[in-house]
Amino acid sequence: MDTPHNNVKLTAAELSQIWGTYQYDTLSKCLLQYFSATVEDPNIKDIVQHGLELSQSHIAKLTAFFHNENCPVPQGFTDADVNVGAPQLYSDSYILYFMHQLGKLGINAFSVAVALSARSDIHAYFSNCLSEFTNLHKMATDLLLNKGLYIRPPHLPTPEKVEFVNKQSFLTGWFGNRRPLVSLEITNLYENIQRNALGVPTLIGFSQVASSKKVRQYMVRGKEIAAKHVEIFGSILREDDLPVPMSWDMEVTDSTVSPFSDKLMMFLTTGLISIGMGYYGTSMATTMRRDIQAHYSRLTSEIGKYAEDGANIMIDNGWMEYPPQAPDRDKLAKHKE
Repeated sequence: MDTPHNNVKLTAAELSQIWGTYQYDTLSKCLLQYFSATVEDPNIKDIVQHGLELSQSHIAKLTAFFHNENCPVPQGFTDADVNVGAPQLYSDSYILYFMHQLGKLGINAFSVAVALSARSDIHAYFSNCLSEFTNLHKMATDLLLNKGLYIRPPHLPTPEKVEFVNKQSFLTGWFGNRRPLVSLEITNLYENIQRNALGVPTLIGFSQVASSKKVRQYMVRGKEIAAKHVEIFGSILREDDLPVPMSWDMEVTDSTVSPFSDKLMMFLTTGLISIGMGYYGTSMATTMRRDIQAHYSRLTSEIGKYAEDGANIMIDNGWMEYPPQAPDRDKLAKHKE
């Protein structure tokens, strides 16, 4: 029998997921309010509006969790961080691709949150969020397919028989003939290309509209890094005569009126980098060719430095909110003196 929720304190894992989800839901609310105001295609608008309603519902439920735990509600992002009256910055097709990626990111994030939750109400909440974002992803996928915009990974010939690896050359990649890519390596490369390819127009738009010169320069640097990663991953696919996903650079208008605060754009950029580092880590762990592992290791280090520089900009401007933390025992001991 479950213990009543008010007698079971949240674990650090559960609190971390609630706090982080609140940040991203308030951010998503701002993004989707603007996308809903500027998107023209009614079918894409329906998906954006559905995503917006999910974010609004989540914020209300998360706020209730904080209140019930006598925990301060994070500031997150508010109406001050979005200008829904700004001109269109991104095209309808960009917004649809964004919603598709948002669905993927939500599935991954909420599956982790479910696995980390023990208290029944928290587990039920994140399980429901996972179901909601699975549906959001399906909605975006179906519309991309209907519009002929869905970018499919390559097809592979059907294996004729079961085979086993019997030579260490399966792991090599530096010298001699490199073996062809296996299906999981192709999948990881393809997904990492798509995420970076969507990042390029995202950062182009942010670089056009940011108020701070330092933030604009940061976004330009990020765009160049993302484009370079697309090229590196694409070159590995091309080596095996596999198709490379298209680029979406041209999906940005020439508007210089910012729909978002610099704080929001910096948080989203550094947050996506952190998520990207996680994907690179997973890709490296599931890749057997040493040359590709080396690429992931080197590129992870590069975006890690970029993320750190972004965090410093946020700290300098007072934009980084403290997450829940353990008590500083040394400070408490000194205060007692």
